[in-house]
Amino acid sequence: MVLLAICVGASPAMADGTESDGSLVVNTAEPQETDPADTGVVDIPADKVNVEPDIPSSGGDHSKNEPDRVDCNVYNYYTPSYKGGDHHKGVGPKLGNTNNTSHTATSKFTSEVTGSVGVSISGSLAVSVEAMIAKIEAKYDVTLSASMTAKLGNEMSVPTPAHKTTHAAYGVYRLRNQGTSWRQLESCKTTPKVTVTSYTPDYVGWYIWETNA
Repeated sequence: MVLLAICVGASPAMADGTESDGSLVVNTAEPQETDPADTGVVDIPADKVNVEPDIPSSGGDHSKNEPDRVDCNVYNYYTPSYKGGDHHKGVGPKLGNTNNTSHTATSKFTSEVTGSVGVSISGSLAVSVEAMIAKIEAKYDVTLSASMTAKLGNEMSVPTPAHKTTHAAYGVYRLRNQGTSWRQLESCKTTPKVTVTSYTPDYVGWYIWETNA
């Protein structure tokens, strides 16, 4: 399809349809929801983000009458260790517009559905997702959310060069983060430290990329 209409430009849309004053970035490849190296990434249901994982038994048959017995408080830990970049998770279909003319045209895209995107993780998290988010926010001075909604009807206009196809996906940018998580048990032993990779909603917006027509 060739689009020749001149449309009013729009800035990238941010959380819940508010506008960003940042410049539009046109990419050369379609978005990746997660890093290809990350395996076993699972979505966390919205009603589970503040749930503490079950704490396993520390093992052993300790008697309360043992005079030398030492009991420890049970603690769950999560420590952020690496802040990655944002990855785009689309809501609704990917859109595209081809310009087969010899001059630049303007492509206008409109989001077609409303949908929410939550947190995804891989690895065994010893704390609640809510607690993990708070740790990431405090360490890196960012503001994240357990869920963000990309809404129907948000519009984006972008120049499409001659003989190029502009593609667009509307959705949620999620911050990739890695950290370690473990537990201190009642027996005073600690569980092995586990690397947890998380994708947490950062902002709502368009992802734009170009290919040859």
